[in-house]
Amino acid sequence: MSAYDHDDPRLSLATIKSSIVAGLIAMAREHAVGCDNWFSGLRLGPAEFDGEMPVYLSYRQTCQIIRRAMRDLPVRGVGLVLGENQNIGHFGLLGLAMLTAPHFAQALQLGIRYAPITGAMMEMELDEYDDGAMGVVARMRSADAELEPFLCEELFASSLMLCRGLLGPGFTPRVLELAYPAPDYSDDYARMFGCEVRFEAPRNRVVIDARWLRTAMPAGNAASAQQIIALCEDQMPAGQPRSEIVAVVERLLRLRLADNPRLVDVASELHLTERTLRRQLQGASTSFSELHDRVRSESARAMLADSRMSIAHVGAAVGFRDAREFRRAFKRWTGVAPREMRSAEKADA
Repeated sequence: MSAYDHDDPRLSLATIKSSIVAGLIAMAREHAVGCDNWFSGLRLGPAEFDGEMPVYLSYRQTCQIIRRAMRDLPVRGVGLVLGENQNIGHFGLLGLAMLTAPHFAQALQLGIRYAPITGAMMEMELDEYDDGAMGVVARMRSADAELEPFLCEELFASSLMLCRGLLGPGFTPRVLELAYPAPDYSDDYARMFGCEVRFEAPRNRVVIDARWLRTAMPAGNAASAQQIIALCEDQMPAGQPRSEIVAVVERLLRLRLADNPRLVDVASELHLTERTLRRQLQGASTSFSELHDRVRSESARAMLADSRMSIAHVGAAVGFRDAREFRRAFKRWTGVAPREMRSAEKADA
């Protein structure tokens, strides 16, 4: 698995869940540090990370925010501190999937497979050893000596907290290897990980002994695991990820769906002309009307699952004042009427 080139278009696709950025914003508030400037030129701000709906960013956007945060935060080892403050709950469905695996070896495999749904910024793969140990190798998507320590610290420290949540506070890896020089706070690594830490190693890797891999998970349950894995699959980035502009427009549409926003409204919010926004969306192989319909369709389908909401209320929530217009539009989007969709989903349940 090789690093992407700096001009690789995949680095501009909005596939990174915002958990790292949200953690940095919380750290800034804790230290009374202003962070609005971290988002300069990115068409979003810190307030957008306060809602329940996750924000998705591109790798480039996230790296830009991290660089600015590292410059401003009065914290030694920002990545270590950020990672150490996490627990199983921060990993959402993935943490639950790992809890219900039969043994930690299978849990670890799930962790690598579904890491993208947590907002992981490094790519990972497993190494197996003759003595039954297993290594997790982490690589940057695009080589960057300035960011590599932060990304490794956040990844390995948060993973350590996850493993201790699964296996107990006594969990320690065999060794942690890092491809960059030792920082002046390297003693913090040894204190946190409780194992040998080697800097300037050939690659970034943590090695876990076989005895931990054989440990049974406390909530191991095959049936529950399969159900949760299916939910993890649903959250994995799509085969055709969204570009940055598509992610921004979708987010604004979802926030203002009931108001039936127009192209001119969204363009104004982004400080763009209609023509420029239309051209950028065309460059991403889509259009405003296509995105608007997709967001309305997805939102309407989700709301129809709640039998307490009338069809007229669902229509109003996605921007239709006339219930008949909503029914016609919904049938155009999905091929069935809203009532039929609701009945079919009830039958499947």
